[in-house]
This record gives sequence, C-alpha cells and structure tokens, in this order.
Amino acid sequence: MEIKELLKEIIIENNLSKAILSNKITKDKSISDKIIVKPVRIKDEILYQFESYIENKAIHKNLEKDTSIEELLHLIGGVYKQAIFKTTSGEYQVLASKKGKLKIIENKEEIASIELSHNRKKKYILNEGEPVDFLVHLGVMSKDGKVYKQKYNKFRQINKFLELVESSMDSIMNEDEINIIDFGCGKSYLTFALYYYLVKVKEKKVKITGLDLKKDVIDFCNTTTQHLEYSNLQFVCGDIKDYITNEQVHMVVTLHACDTATDIALEKSVRWGAKVILSVPCCQHELYDKINNNNLKGMLKHGIIREKMSSLVTDSIRGSILEILGYQVQLLEFIDMEHTPKNIMIRALQKYPKHRKEKIDDYLALKEIWGLNDLFIEEIMKDILKLD
Repeated sequence: MEIKELLKEIIIENNLSKAILSNKITKDKSISDKIIVKPVRIKDEILYQFESYIENKAIHKNLEKDTSIEELLHLIGGVYKQAIFKTTSGEYQVLASKKGKLKIIENKEEIASIELSHNRKKKYILNEGEPVDFLVHLGVMSKDGKVYKQKYNKFRQINKFLELVESSMDSIMNEDEINIIDFGCGKSYLTFALYYYLVKVKEKKVKITGLDLKKDVIDFCNTTTQHLEYSNLQFVCGDIKDYITNEQVHMVVTLHACDTATDIALEKSVRWGAKVILSVPCCQHELYDKINNNNLKGMLKHGIIREKMSSLVTDSIRGSILEILGYQVQLLEFIDMEHTPKNIMIRALQKYPKHRKEKIDDYLALKEIWGLNDLFIEEIMKDILKLD
C-alpha cells in the first residue's frame, strides 16, 4: 500500500483515532520534535487537529481532510522519519529511509477508538463551577461559580496569566516569603489572581505590592483587599520611577506600562535582583523616529508598518539587554482582556551570571541593523550593562 492510499483511507473515511509524527530530520529548534494529529468535531464537521510544541508552547491548527492529507504527505519523510497511525482497523507505522523511501508496517491487532475531543471542557487553574472569592467579588463569576458570559474572555485571560506564572516560579517557590511588585496594576484582576494562586492554591507566604497612578483605582483595590481579607496585599498610588524599596524583590510584574515606563520597570527589576520578570509592554513610541534600515525603506515608509516594527524592535532590544544581564528570555503571546486581542509578554528568568559578555555582540549587532543610538533603556542601565 502506498502512503497516499493509506492516508486517503484513514482520513477520508474517518478511521483515524490518532497519529504521532516523530524523529525529525532537521535540528531546527523552530520545528516541533513531534506532531500529534487527531480528529475533532467543529460545528458538525470533522477536521484534523495538528498539535505541535515550540518552546513548550502548544500550537494547534485544524485542517480539512484534503488539506490534512497534503500536510501529512509533506511532513512524513520530508520533516519526520517516523509516523504511527492508530485507526479503527489497526495500527500503521510508517518509516522513512535516508533516501526518503517510505515503508509501511501494519498491525491489525491494535484497534483504536475515536474520541472527538475538541469540545471537551478545558481544564484551567481556576475552574468554572468552583467559586473563587475574588472572581465573585469582581463580578466575573456568580456565587455558585458560573462564569458570566460577558466576562468569559477575562476569565480566560486570568487563567492564561496563571499558567505563565506557574511555569515561571521554580526558582522562587522555596523562598520563606515571596515578595512581588506589580507595576501599573490597574484594577488588579491579575494581581488578585496571583495572590489567590500563590496563597490559596499553592499555600505560600507572599507579600504583594500593586502600584498605579490612579488614586481611585488604588482606593478600589485596597477596599477589595479588605473585603476579601487578603493579608500582605497592598496597593500604593505612585509612579514607577519614584518607587523605592530596600526589601528583596523576587518577582516583578509589569503589564501595560506605557512606553519607557516599561524600561524603568525592567531597570528596577534588574537592580533588585528579581529572579522572575513578567512584562507586557505597550505604546512603544521611542524608536518610531529612530529605526533606520535602508534595505527596508519600502516597508518603513508606511506609518502603520513603522509603528509595528518599532514595537517589535523595542521588545527585541529589551530582551537582548536582559540576556546580557543574566536572564533567560522568552517573548510569548499574551491575551489581553479588553483592548488589544494579543500582546507580547517578555518573560525573563534569572538563570546565569549577572553579566554575560558573550551576549553583548548580539545586542550591538541588533542596534546596528536598525541604526539605533541614544536608547533610553541603555542610558539608565549603562553602569550595569558595561558595553564599553
């Protein structure tokens, strides 16, 4: 049997339960080590979901039957050396030789059942049906734990945030008390979520300080804290640049600090020796008039493209600087609650010596490509960056 014939038989006839593609040919880290394929039912139509993992992030795409066959034909032998297909008529193993020739091994004894699992209820850290005091108080869910329809995006964002927190905390979970600063906390849905997760779920001792410029917002947050009886959670009205503490800070959260306020928050985080930084920047204006690459004039002449490009370059610069200063840095997709559907989150985990000279060349090359000089973040950190 030829591979195309096999794929048509199991895909078109809805016989596939699960497929696993593995043993990739390339060493390219941007390609998942394996891909899992399974049928899903979406709006009464059976599609095939391709699940891959890049830097521990799950990526899904749902394809129609014909497109699924084309994708599998491309992947098997071209990207992966092995594929296992579990079907209702048996199990098939496909092996690719060094020359790309495919061998199909059939095992009729292995019979699989099909589960169309796309509509299964997603398992969150905070689950619907389980009342959470701060979510009830803030009007996200009812007293019996039902999430209000108009608040479901907010509920989903809070859980996404907690997933990122959960995967970032290994280095500080053994601290006797975890000290966290939240710059630009706003109404603090995520600050309350962070407190609830660490104190109520993980049973850790914490001290969290939220900072924002709006007094009415800070008053609301402190009143909410008192109502919920959340101890060691306080909110302070003030500017990021003026905030000073002599205490050990283990984690800094800065969500939507505008323009160079993000740079100030990152600078303070580094000087405090924070082991975890979660930052979602916004309104990156500084580089709009500074980026200059003659090879990209056709792009940069358009205002909207220049704006998007300056934001991406700004976050890349920030990430590169944090790498110099001893952090393992990832730029991740983060779901916003109300305004922008998706943002970039800078996740920085202190993993290395505090100054890594080997990362300076990468940073200087990045600056050169975009013709950048006189950067605000570099100026406020020049004594610890030691670029000279």
